[in-house]
Amino acid sequence: MVTGSSRGLGLVFARGLAQAGATVVLSGRSGETLQQAVAGLKGEGLDATGYSFDVVNRQQVTEQVGRIERDIGPIDILVNSAGIQKRAPILDTEEAVWREVLDVNLTGVFLTSQVIAKGMVERRQGKIINICSMMSEVGRSTIAPYTAAKGGVKMLTRAMAVEWAKYNVQVNGLGPGYFATEMNKALIQDPEFDRWIRQRTPAGRWGKPEELIGAAVFLASRASDFVTGQILYVDGGILASL
Repeated sequence: MVTGSSRGLGLVFARGLAQAGATVVLSGRSGETLQQAVAGLKGEGLDATGYSFDVVNRQQVTEQVGRIERDIGPIDILVNSAGIQKRAPILDTEEAVWREVLDVNLTGVFLTSQVIAKGMVERRQGKIINICSMMSEVGRSTIAPYTAAKGGVKMLTRAMAVEWAKYNVQVNGLGPGYFATEMNKALIQDPEFDRWIRQRTPAGRWGKPEELIGAAVFLASRASDFVTGQILYVDGGILASL
């Protein structure tokens, strides 16, 4: 199951895992957008289904996870990809915005993982991939709530890994750098910021969304059975450079 997969990187992860042979369940808050995404994957000959719920609503998560496991079977892989971004200087950030960003990006990971991991622990098998960010490591102006949330996801990933490793459940993070996505459209169209990213990134360019698929498949596969509590950054080398 991939949360937040009706569009953006979540849909990229869902497509990549389905191409690797997984039966993929997409989820999102908008039923219409979600069904369009599912139809698109099915049109490509991929095994995909969609279930709509809000990751910050425990009742919805519990009910829909129960439905998924009755309809399709146990969830072996969970990708926590649901997220939002709202930009403003810290002094101008409203409390409601702070709470909303923290809820979706961090609390949603906790709630969804808690519900699904119970079954994984009982079966003694499972993979959880939490989508982190370079902002799990560094800060940038105007995105304090997002940075705080993604830093929290990094440490929550490690806490989950420590608690569940003995049950053969591996929990890792995947941290994208700057990718050419809809969420970053305004940044890409800003000539100054675009130039800065290209200069700051050793690879000299924005990432292509499909370049995240290999890392996701690795973390979801038996190849990573002894890998847990790690954050794999796919960033063109930006975090390694001064």
